Amino acid sequence: MEQHNFNIEAQQKAREDNAGNGEVRFHVKESYDINKENTSSFKHEGILIKKASIGGWKWTSLLLVNQGLATLAFFGVGVNLVLFLTRVLEQGNASAANNVSKWTGTVYLCSLIGAFLSDSYWGRYLTCTIFQLIFVLGLMLLSVTSGVFLITPDGCGDGKLPCTPASPIGIAIFYLSIYLIAFGYGGHQPTIATFGADQFDEANPREKNSKATFFCYFYFALNVGSLFSNTILVYYEDSGKWTLGFLVSTGSAIVALLLFLMGTKKYRYVKPCGNPLPRIAQVFVATTRKWDVVPAKEGDLYELEGSESAIKGTRKILHSNEFIFLDKAATIIESDLSSQKNPWSLCTVSQVEEAKCVLRMIPVWLCTIIYSVVFTQMASLFVEQGDVMNSMIGRFHLPAASMSAFDICSVLICTGIYRQILVPLAGRLSGNLKGLTELQRMGIGLVIGMLAMLAAGATEIARLRHVVPGEKSSSLSIFWQVPQYILVGASEVFMYVGQLEFFNEQAPDGIKSFGSSLCMASISLGNYVSSMLVNMVTRITARGDNPGWIPEDLNTGHMDRFYFLIAALTAFDFVIYLFCAKWYKSINLESEEDNKGVDKGHQEEDV
Repeated sequence: MEQHNFNIEAQQKAREDNAGNGEVRFHVKESYDINKENTSSFKHEGILIKKASIGGWKWTSLLLVNQGLATLAFFGVGVNLVLFLTRVLEQGNASAANNVSKWTGTVYLCSLIGAFLSDSYWGRYLTCTIFQLIFVLGLMLLSVTSGVFLITPDGCGDGKLPCTPASPIGIAIFYLSIYLIAFGYGGHQPTIATFGADQFDEANPREKNSKATFFCYFYFALNVGSLFSNTILVYYEDSGKWTLGFLVSTGSAIVALLLFLMGTKKYRYVKPCGNPLPRIAQVFVATTRKWDVVPAKEGDLYELEGSESAIKGTRKILHSNEFIFLDKAATIIESDLSSQKNPWSLCTVSQVEEAKCVLRMIPVWLCTIIYSVVFTQMASLFVEQGDVMNSMIGRFHLPAASMSAFDICSVLICTGIYRQILVPLAGRLSGNLKGLTELQRMGIGLVIGMLAMLAAGATEIARLRHVVPGEKSSSLSIFWQVPQYILVGASEVFMYVGQLEFFNEQAPDGIKSFGSSLCMASISLGNYVSSMLVNMVTRITARGDNPGWIPEDLNTGHMDRFYFLIAALTAFDFVIYLFCAKWYKSINLESEEDNKGVDKGHQEEDV
């Protein structure tokens, strides 16, 4: 009872503090109205939105084309990077695979930086613009470096004509350029995904379903863009025309940026909600300071009255029963009734729940990292495996990296099958309009990813049986790799599209871009884990006269065992994932209806 009185006093004081600051707050309980499109800004379910026009599919299509062209540019560099390192810079197979894994890991690790700046300070639009400029700069620098310092003589690096050893300056500029590309593309990715989702108004029933569909089309656009890189560009690069390939990538990135800027006056904008790090830190500090305090009951926890959340521009988050110890931060004690409320001692329920949401998502996110180890093999060991297989179709040489076109086609086909067949069928069976939940789809993606590794291991066993003595390549056709690429593509539709939807939906309003970046960060850590596994396996298996599992001459190794190791790790990860998915509880946001009839004494002030 005493704590309840503290709660009433504290909430009254919070209202007085707001009044003392000279602020007049108007709470808009908004339902969809076509007339509001003429306003410059409005508040939808507590989220402050600036409207240039109305967003929607017309202007989201620009973002999808932007994503496709930016992906074309990125994979024009990334898909064949492992062969550039081995042929032009003369690195070994294991060293090149590790460098590609570290670079790809850095790409997606930078997504966290982009997400932080987007959510906290710059907003989605400005963040996308700045990181795309960095991306273009990196591609321009790479094109110049390649043509001036690295590709000498002209046409070298085709697997036949060796290149002149590069100078230290050339190598340094090369690494600077590819890491600028990593920084620019990585920071752009989670922000463009969230910015695209912002273009749909959930208060409009016609647009609400479009938001879920957007993520499928987003990943579809990504794969359409990479299809050109994995077929046309990779062919020219494989034949020694590396600089031409990089110039095409640069041009694609410039066009993508210009198209993005065309919609500037027509996009819907969501204002940034401030730095989330102090907010989350305040919850843990307040909990620590009240460690000996018994958490109050749900109705006695501190929260601002009305529809306004303490986190500017966001909806309130309703109380949950997980991580109850954090409720201490919202439990009111006598010292919290001082003249000035200390946010490091007393936090609102919404602020506490924001921290809880992050904690709940982390176990699920960690379980996706092993899948990303599966995914990253396409850019490294799959390419090296295909490079020592029979890749001739008559007189035409098929570049090993172009086999990833089967992965892309698999994604495109499986996306259509999922949207048009599986969703309606599963919806009728389960009663869920989405067909399968995001967590179910991610679990299916893990299982298919494991099957892809088993297929890759089986292909390697068959390849070793067809090794021609004295020859670098096996006589086994490169098309034996098709099943593993198709399986990886099918798993992506379930895992990565499911991840994008899950983390965007489950992230609180104040950290939406952070939610999208978790998907990219999973790929990042997957690359680092893959690099670590390659190093560990090489050190353990390459002893004495034993060449190890992944030697310079793959015909003397056992790369199949490495694939089977990843499959075993994925199976173990799937078991842990099942427990995490069953334990997970969804975020519970306060809706417009929850506020109706609340705080009736202040309804006359509502507009």
